[in-house]
Amino acid sequence: MVSMAILTTTVSGLGDMGMSLSIAAIGSAIGTGIAGMAAIGAWKKMIISGQKAATALLIFVGAPLSQVIYGMILKNAIADANLAPDSYLWQIIIGLVAGAAMAGSAIFQGKTGARACDAIASGASDVAKYIMIIGIVETVALFVMIFTMTGLPTG
Repeated sequence: MVSMAILTTTVSGLGDMGMSLSIAAIGSAIGTGIAGMAAIGAWKKMIISGQKAATALLIFVGAPLSQVIYGMILKNAIADANLAPDSYLWQIIIGLVAGAAMAGSAIFQGKTGARACDAIASGASDVAKYIMIIGIVETVALFVMIFTMTGLPTG
């Protein structure tokens, strides 16, 4: 009789399979698209009315991009926790939910940035206040990332 050894492989450290990064990135793409379209419209309005096109609008277009970074940091933290393979489904769910929250923050940053672009094009050039509002919306994504990371079990 020939004895056969059964080989088993245990994969560890898969984490959320990139869900937090992917979903946050989708939100960032949507948010930058919303703010970008508004910036183009605002520049058009400013140029037609004889104003100089304000480059400060790029701040509002780029603001939603930070959620990609937060999603990547969270993805790495979940993978680095090196939790047991039987918890992969829960890790994926955590990544999906946290990624969705970060995506929501990015989308609303884009919408807020769009309104700031419109306000600036209309002559209400209080850029510092608009940036503060964008920062408050950003805080949601930061809280999601930090609170999720601190809530991870240590494998």
